[in-house]
Amino acid sequence: MAENVPVLGDEENVYGGSKVQPFASTPMQVPGYINATHDLFFELICRSEQRKFEAAKLSEMLGLKELFSLNVWRASLAELIGTAIFVFAIDTIVISSYDTETKTPKLLMGLLIAIITAIVLLATNPVSGGHVNPAITLAAALVGLISLSRAAIYILAQCVGAVLGALALKAVVNSTVEESFSLGGCTLTVIAPGPNGPIIIGLETGQALWLEIICTFVLLFASIWMAFDYRQAKALGRVIVVSIIGLVVGLLVFVSTTVTTSKGYAGAGMNPARCLGPALVRGGHLWNGHWVFWAGPGIASVAFYLYTKIIPAQHFHADGFKHDFVNILKAMICAPDRVNKK
Repeated sequence: MAENVPVLGDEENVYGGSKVQPFASTPMQVPGYINATHDLFFELICRSEQRKFEAAKLSEMLGLKELFSLNVWRASLAELIGTAIFVFAIDTIVISSYDTETKTPKLLMGLLIAIITAIVLLATNPVSGGHVNPAITLAAALVGLISLSRAAIYILAQCVGAVLGALALKAVVNSTVEESFSLGGCTLTVIAPGPNGPIIIGLETGQALWLEIICTFVLLFASIWMAFDYRQAKALGRVIVVSIIGLVVGLLVFVSTTVTTSKGYAGAGMNPARCLGPALVRGGHLWNGHWVFWAGPGIASVAFYLYTKIIPAQHFHADGFKHDFVNILKAMICAPDRVNKK
């Protein structure tokens, strides 16, 4: 019976007993199931805390707090007003360039678009970053410069601004100009009179899609790259960077309208919001192939992001971009149970 005393004393200690061990030299023994229960309890706690940490980390990466941030919504006002002015000015330039008697309307249009682009970006850059384009906002979100939540707010503001810009233009032009020039919107085809009745002239959908992809990618690669990489932006200065962006935009508009030689094609949009505004206000044939002006820039933005991930990191300062899309996917896909079992 004396051999059972240590065990009995040990059990009483575990459950609150105060009996003193009669043999000081005999070590205390804890039953195996108690030890296992102890480990399981703390493992469950650790896993629960790990899940909370992962959820908080994912929420921060997605920028969910920015959905309710007054400062972000106030910053988006610059995107809204900037896009409205941009659409109003661009559509006016398109109409006036073709309406005036000049031998080089496409060259004049490209030059004027370059100037207005630089001016609008220079005005909005200090407030919102100067996107004024869903394709640029998407690229910035994928790279990680801004969160997906902020990107959604910006794109919404840009689309609303584009509609307001188109409405402003509609209010100041007569119906003849609006009908003849489709309110300066993005078109793939137009209906023109033919020998045997109305005919459709313009560009095929496949060609237009490739032009949107190529031109938008060139825009991101050749100019927006400088704005995204803070080392280049700081070295060149804001004025030079936005001037280069405007020059590239104007050049791409000129190239896209010249290389196709299709009268019904208005050129590469490279800006889905700029194409959406006139389409919603004017309607009609502006909806024909409208998806091209969204799909093309979207594909180009993804391609640009993949390019930034492939090249060596020292050539593009992407370190520390907590909103990077790949990091978000990792946080969503990877299991949160990373408790070390010892």
